[in-house]
Amino acid sequence: MIGQAAFGQEPLWFTGFVQGPLWYVAATVFVAGVLWRIIGLLALGRAADKSVPRESGLIGGVKAIVLHSVPHGGFFANTAFHVVAGYMFHLGLFALLLFAAPHVTFLKDHVLGFGWTPMPDWAFILAAQISFAGLILLWVRRLTDPVVRRLVDADDYVASGLTFFVMLTGCFALQQASAVLAGIHMLMVDVWLIYFPFSRLMHAVTFVFSRYYTGAFYGRRGVTP
Repeated sequence: MIGQAAFGQEPLWFTGFVQGPLWYVAATVFVAGVLWRIIGLLALGRAADKSVPRESGLIGGVKAIVLHSVPHGGFFANTAFHVVAGYMFHLGLFALLLFAAPHVTFLKDHVLGFGWTPMPDWAFILAAQISFAGLILLWVRRLTDPVVRRLVDADDYVASGLTFFVMLTGCFALQQASAVLAGIHMLMVDVWLIYFPFSRLMHAVTFVFSRYYTGAFYGRRGVTP
């Protein structure tokens, strides 16, 4: 039976491979790659600031992280579309990642050793719809905004496409009716994890460093960026 995929027979070798050896390879590349990027970023250092600080750079850095996570100042009218669509996508994805029942089970069995109460199916569907809508709106903006269209490149589209298919295959595999669907979803997750450290998906980690650096730089001068 194992290895036979025709006429309803589940390819157990495939699901075993993507949830076993390939998962461990992907997780290793992901963790090592992220650490390598962070260490490289920190190793760049910065020139010594010889100016007399007017205020705390630490407070300025923390303030920048918080302030730039919410609309502020007079820019919301120009950035409302991006802000709303971005939060729809990221918050929906966060909910799916941590609270979808299959994910809770997987994290318990393969990563953390413990779990928590997952969201019901209706909440999964709602979060998925919100996240898909946000991602599609961001795609539309990239394609239609003349300024943004000049800033994006192939990496942006590949990263968004991989994320889209991870989410889509996850929706197909939700009911766990087929090991094939679950295996395809896991394969997309493995590919996404391997691609993550070498792409703009790293912004999920590096945005904290960039915002803190900018906030600390201006914070020492008594300016809120």
